[in-house]
Amino acid sequence: MTRVLITGFAPFDGAKINPSWQAASLVAAEPPTGLTVTAAELPCVFGKSIDSLRESIRATSPDVVLCLGQAGGRLGVTVERVGINVDDARIPDNAGNQPIDEPVVPGGPSAYFSTLPVKACVAALRAAGVPAAVSNTAGTFVCNHVTYGLGHLIATEFPHVRGGFVHVPWAPEQVTDGTAPTLEPATVAHGLRALLLAVAHTPAEHDLRVTEGATH
Repeated sequence: MTRVLITGFAPFDGAKINPSWQAASLVAAEPPTGLTVTAAELPCVFGKSIDSLRESIRATSPDVVLCLGQAGGRLGVTVERVGINVDDARIPDNAGNQPIDEPVVPGGPSAYFSTLPVKACVAALRAAGVPAAVSNTAGTFVCNHVTYGLGHLIATEFPHVRGGFVHVPWAPEQVTDGTAPTLEPATVAHGLRALLLAVAHTPAEHDLRVTEGATH
């Protein structure tokens, strides 16, 4: 039985909900067959989010960690390829922190790549009827902070864990005027169940050899 820890973020920047946490909760409530899934909500705070992630990994001893975050404006679910060692916040986090050009981990590597099969994940999402793509940037806010932080935790404390980050679009209730793309959290959760099954059956080194690159 594959043990999964799935995380989402608390609402931030004045929002009432965060679809990443909604989707994570739904997956944990109805996990895919053969997987046990525990959900944890991370604070949208630099530093504390990684501390909370570490505590959740220690508490659940997962085989796979899938962290989720909100990326308003994206067309579908995006599987992040890499997290970079920089915090550069356009807005303050929920504790009022707004780092500029600071490292996530001082002295750490420039980047950590996902240890999930990112292209197989995208293929599984699409096969489940959910729009999806590989993303080559997790931004420089708390989502990237956790993307990089997870990579560092795996490299230094939890080498048995496989993990990565996925961004989800706004929920429909966040965009009531139709000016930006949205996805129902239930639809996102449906796709994530397929993604997790793909992860459980596909080692990262056996990822699909298909084109998912970007020209910009």
